[in-house]
Amino acid sequence: MVKRYAVIGAGAGGLCAAKNLLSQGIEPAIFEIGSRIGGLWVYNNDSGRSPAYRSLHINSEAKVSSYIDFPFLPDTPLYPDTAQMERYFLDYAEHFDLIDRIRFNSEVKSIEPVGERYRVTTASGQEEEFDGVVVASGHQSIPRHPPQIEGFTGEYLHSHGYREPEPFAGKRVLVIGPGNSGVDVAADICTVTEKTFLAARSPVLIMPRLMFGVPQSRVLVKLEKPWVPWSLRIWMRIMLTRVFHGRMEQWGFRTPHTRTHPISHPTLISHIAWERIKVKPGIERAEGNAVFFTDGSQETVDSIIAATGYLTDLPFLPQGTSPLDGTRLSLYNRVVHPSLPNVFFIGFFDASGGSNIRMMDDQAEYLSTIASGKITLPPHDEMLRAIQADHDFQERQFPDRPRYGLELDPFRYRKALARDYARSGVARPRAIPATTRASRQSAPESEEKRFATPQ
Repeated sequence: MVKRYAVIGAGAGGLCAAKNLLSQGIEPAIFEIGSRIGGLWVYNNDSGRSPAYRSLHINSEAKVSSYIDFPFLPDTPLYPDTAQMERYFLDYAEHFDLIDRIRFNSEVKSIEPVGERYRVTTASGQEEEFDGVVVASGHQSIPRHPPQIEGFTGEYLHSHGYREPEPFAGKRVLVIGPGNSGVDVAADICTVTEKTFLAARSPVLIMPRLMFGVPQSRVLVKLEKPWVPWSLRIWMRIMLTRVFHGRMEQWGFRTPHTRTHPISHPTLISHIAWERIKVKPGIERAEGNAVFFTDGSQETVDSIIAATGYLTDLPFLPQGTSPLDGTRLSLYNRVVHPSLPNVFFIGFFDASGGSNIRMMDDQAEYLSTIASGKITLPPHDEMLRAIQADHDFQERQFPDRPRYGLELDPFRYRKALARDYARSGVARPRAIPATTRASRQSAPESEEKRFATPQ
């Protein structure tokens, strides 16, 4: 009898999970809350879960951001926008015969164990049983709001609701958070506002998007070999950034000297130099339209846009089985629920380098190989020890901030997956030439680069 799996979400993770399940002879049914394919990359997605704004482009180069066996078209720009990404995901779904397997406008409300299977119930009341479930619902849909602005009486929104700069024309706007979304929004609105302020509570290194005429990832991959210690990598990143941007302190930021999430932007520093954006430190409190900062300064603003991250939301899981542990997920290899057999997760991470899409592809190959029975998982206690070791590594490597709960080291992670393949005598997946798309672009990069490419 053919196994059947429910896949929650028709975004980047759900699509490649379904494709890889099919390759193992397992039939997927994809439940999509909205009516479009592409998840968070779809601008104005009617799912209500996408944070995409009009000017959004991917941060990693297209060449290394595709699925391993489905490269972008040859005329795709270095950093595709939302329309190009949506088209790419639609092409992928059509190519691998996934369209008819997607159930649009089908919100999953609950997953309940029924013997060795799972009953999936949708918002419309439909029920169906499956041999397993893949959760690919994403982790960027429930905004985390900053408590420091509770006394603010002006216009407020989270960056999840930001779409375009025009509504902020002529206003004084404060953007909170110097992450990738925060710097994007600040650079997007500053050409129409009276003044834009960017609050940076923590140290941050704003790297250039291009170095020496090529994407900065191509430069970093030449320097940051797996054997290079992180202290030296951090120093090299700081020195390279100084060549192009100078010291962070001259723009109002603080240079980090520990490992932080990669941030890059093509125009932010120029906007600061042109005094369209003023960098401020952390926020102490807000009263009316006045915002008070930790350095004793204050600014009067009309609007606040908080790019302060997200909360992970898994309301459909059986009661008492959520893997949430603070801002982390207690999952074996970030995929396997140790207490719910055949329930897998994909895409619940923030890669500290490289492409999220390529990493999801690795996860999809891994979970589908487990679902097929080719990989045998270790005993429950061993999985719990591996989860704790992963959490301990995160605490040592990354700052103690909520945004780092899902941070993922790509090289270390892929080594962990490789160990499970090897233990079960299964060959590690390799970069497969895209023979069916040979007219579109050459084959993806080598396996060595796939398992070691930093951002």
